Amino acid sequence: MKRSDKWTFLVPYLVFMVTCGVPLFLLETAMGQYTQEGGITCWQRLCPLADGVGYAGQLILIYSCMCYIIVLAWALFYLVFSFSSQLPWATCDNSWNTEWCTFGVRNLTLNWTGQTNSTSAATEFWERRVLDISGGIEELGELKWEVVLCLITMWIICYFCIWKGVKSTGKVVYFTATFPYVMLLVLLIRGLTLPGALQGILFYVYPDPQRLLDAQVWMEAGTQVFFSYSVAVGSLTVLGSYNTYKNDCYRDSLWLCVLNSCTSVVAGFAVFSVLGFMAHQQGAAVEDVAESGPGLAFIAYPQAVAMMPLPQLWSVCFFIMIILLGLDTEFVAMEVVITSVTDVFPGVLRRAGRREFFVLFYCLICFFSQLVMVTQGGMFVFQLFDYYACNGTCILFLAVFESLAVGWIYGAERMSDVIKDMTGWQPNFIFKLCWKYLTPLVSMVSFICSLVEYQPLTFNRWYVYPAWAYGLGWAMALSSIVLVPGRAVILLWAEKGSLKQRWIRLCTPDPDLPQIQRPRPVIHEVTTAAELTELINTTTDQHKLTPVY
Repeated sequence: MKRSDKWTFLVPYLVFMVTCGVPLFLLETAMGQYTQEGGITCWQRLCPLADGVGYAGQLILIYSCMCYIIVLAWALFYLVFSFSSQLPWATCDNSWNTEWCTFGVRNLTLNWTGQTNSTSAATEFWERRVLDISGGIEELGELKWEVVLCLITMWIICYFCIWKGVKSTGKVVYFTATFPYVMLLVLLIRGLTLPGALQGILFYVYPDPQRLLDAQVWMEAGTQVFFSYSVAVGSLTVLGSYNTYKNDCYRDSLWLCVLNSCTSVVAGFAVFSVLGFMAHQQGAAVEDVAESGPGLAFIAYPQAVAMMPLPQLWSVCFFIMIILLGLDTEFVAMEVVITSVTDVFPGVLRRAGRREFFVLFYCLICFFSQLVMVTQGGMFVFQLFDYYACNGTCILFLAVFESLAVGWIYGAERMSDVIKDMTGWQPNFIFKLCWKYLTPLVSMVSFICSLVEYQPLTFNRWYVYPAWAYGLGWAMALSSIVLVPGRAVILLWAEKGSLKQRWIRLCTPDPDLPQIQRPRPVIHEVTTAAELTELINTTTDQHKLTPVY
């Protein structure tokens, strides 16, 4: 989010939440619960023609795994230094600091460009100590071994938390999913009691209606909803597949969506109350200290924490929260990929001991593939992955075809009957309206706008990537997008018969899926005109009339 569109952001956020987030959340959870399959094979059972959506979602998750865990490695690095008697980003007396280093001065703009006459101690710690950043992606330089050790540590934690499947992951998530709420509450209370907190809160909630005309705000809102709800990539399908058939996924989905959105709003108050304190201390405007992305987590917030009493305590709380939240995301992404691939090759990967080796193989492949991100030029590679491979535009594209496949090919009415059979609740007609019309329409418009508004990636607003790097970025973005039509063409080509016969077979659900229990029609026997008139006046449209004279 950019500077003055925080609360204005709420309007497009709610639009995307109602038309895309909640309907897709319920849809994917129900798909997994009904088929009892992973992110790929569920499509092969419901609508084989659309199984490219499943493959594309898994590829995006693999890219995401490689990016998320880098952030966890940086957070662990900061956490270790948080136990120092003097926070290293709170002073300019370190070996990596320059003569332009400043801390706690007034009117200091905290953006991590390094192109101003003065830079904050937090910026120099991030750029010169953690990243030791080079001049560009062409200069990868050496491995940052301290960060590599942090990365290895995080991969080891992830491996042993998921290697036994949901039985081991479920126990860990009880802690990793709940403790961050404790940390968030602590940081929120502390933030609201700081001088200047009101300034940050007003900046957060003050609307700017003119920003509603900015397409960028709408695209960012859509991206936020799709990422925070984890829709369109198969995560919810896999998690839903572990439910029992009669689990009330309708109720669970609605409550989880409410919890998700409320958490995002509360987290905004926690962050901007601290940024308000930071602006108050420096005599600057909130927009001058507010950053997004890594700049917020590893520059702005650590700088603000360093200005508080007991800075080590608040720094430890903040980075523990970041690590636990990141681990939750990483656990889910890894489990989804492992489960989905296992369901595709059950005869090979479901044998005793095979899962542990497969998880180890997956971790090692990801680790060695991402070593380039922990070099001196690794930040440039990380940004390339984050901007292109894990882009919200790719997810919007998947959402279009997912909703079209279920809403029109499998059938929104049929999916509504499936949910009613499993939960006993008939989904509101708005869900069917979204699956058939609103979700694909809103997603498609957003996808087109994101292409029209595309801006080439720059780093720190001054570094322009070489042409080959942009080509690599687009190749990663298209690698997931082309899987959807590509798989459909391959399947149509491989089938036998006329094009119409191939299409029908590939759009027909698996007959072995659970049969929906529909109420039997009531047959009324009518013998006289009077009885017929009375019956017409009292019966409902669900009754079947069979006049017998």
